Amino acid sequence: MLSTLSRPRALALCALPVVALLAVAGLAPLPFTLAQPGSTSDVLGEHKGKQVITVSGVPVRATTGELRMTTIVATGPRTPVDLGDVVDSWFRGDRAVLPHDSVYPAGKSDAEITERNIGQMRESQNSAVQAALAYLGKSPEQVKVDLQLADIGGPSAGLFFALGIIDKVQGDGRGGDLTGGRTIGGTGTVAADGTVGAVGGVSLKTQAAHRDGATVFLVPKDECADAKAEKPAGLRLVPVTTLKDAVSSLRALEQGKKVPSC
Repeated sequence: MLSTLSRPRALALCALPVVALLAVAGLAPLPFTLAQPGSTSDVLGEHKGKQVITVSGVPVRATTGELRMTTIVATGPRTPVDLGDVVDSWFRGDRAVLPHDSVYPAGKSDAEITERNIGQMRESQNSAVQAALAYLGKSPEQVKVDLQLADIGGPSAGLFFALGIIDKVQGDGRGGDLTGGRTIGGTGTVAADGTVGAVGGVSLKTQAAHRDGATVFLVPKDECADAKAEKPAGLRLVPVTTLKDAVSSLRALEQGKKVPSC
């Protein structure tokens, strides 16, 4: 024998599985990582009481201004992220939702991920030293560079390590500072041949740089669109593709000449 349900009751019964599914989805962890602006460090100064860049074998000049490398802070590799976290972050300019595997390699332990990040930083430092010395025309057999920023993982400080070495040795090449006394923020990998590469998280890094006093931000050219997405008012974006580009733009900025912009 069949019985019939009123339309409202039928709709209510049909809605129950949907409500239950949404409730489960809201509580279940999702394959995302949440990121926000992180700390910045002046590579021309000190980090945790130690000089970030120490150069020996050639005369080193005193510098003014700051070259601030930037970071983002992400939720940990085992931190659960639910639907509420994702929706909240989507509507905030100071947050980003990233695929978990784009930040943390799948199948790796926390210790392995930390070791990988530190390894990337060391490789970045080595490339930065090679690129800077090649730009300066100096031999690594005569000039020694020590970099002290190993507790910040990843390769994205490479460009700023290289610029810091150049500023300490040569400045703007005319007796002044490469920074022109400004606080310069930025990001970008650098290869031994001086090529600047993309890094990700640029829209968050511009916010970190501006928060810490930067008025100019050097950004890998391919990431200009991302950098403009949440650009803080008053922050000037300068695109770069090579270490030489970056130096030339900083010199032009100091001299009041035309500088590329995103």
